[in-house]
Amino acid sequence: MASKVMEVVKNLDLKKYIGRWYEIASFPSRFQPKDGADTRATYTLNQDGSIHVLNETWCNGKRDYIEGTAYKADPKSDEAKLKVKFYVPPFLPIIPVVGDYWVLYIDEDYQYALIGQPSRRYLWILCRRPHLDDEIYNQLVEKGKAEGYDVSKLRKTPQSDSPPSEDGPKDDKGIWWIKSILGK
Repeated sequence: MASKVMEVVKNLDLKKYIGRWYEIASFPSRFQPKDGADTRATYTLNQDGSIHVLNETWCNGKRDYIEGTAYKADPKSDEAKLKVKFYVPPFLPIIPVVGDYWVLYIDEDYQYALIGQPSRRYLWILCRRPHLDDEIYNQLVEKGKAEGYDVSKLRKTPQSDSPPSEDGPKDDKGIWWIKSILGK
């Protein structure tokens, strides 16, 4: 099933897509701390048409984050196939890391989305609110499965009823990044 051509959203309205998205579930990855909670992404449109990306998560009460840029993989295509570029390590950003960010599904009101990439190693379920109705969650899981993802790898992300603010203590040494590379 993984050889099936993945379907992506066409004519994604970036102006409607930007804003804050909460991670409801994802495949574990070495790019995110294992004990992260209240994980979210905030997208803002840059003047050049690219998107500023702010990914945040909280570990042991401290805010960890990384910033990057997203842009259309093919500016002439109507498909929602984006590239996301981050510089690592976050405390000394010198090495560019580029990944695929494909919008596989989004509801018509832009309230929840399924994000993946062509290797099917990463999958995210995002929502505008910290919690998503179980019925919608299950529908998104089924959509991921239909696109060839091993959805048994999905892990729900702990989200607070009251999301934390950016004003809390920060991990400004990038320790989370080093731990995540080491698989901790």
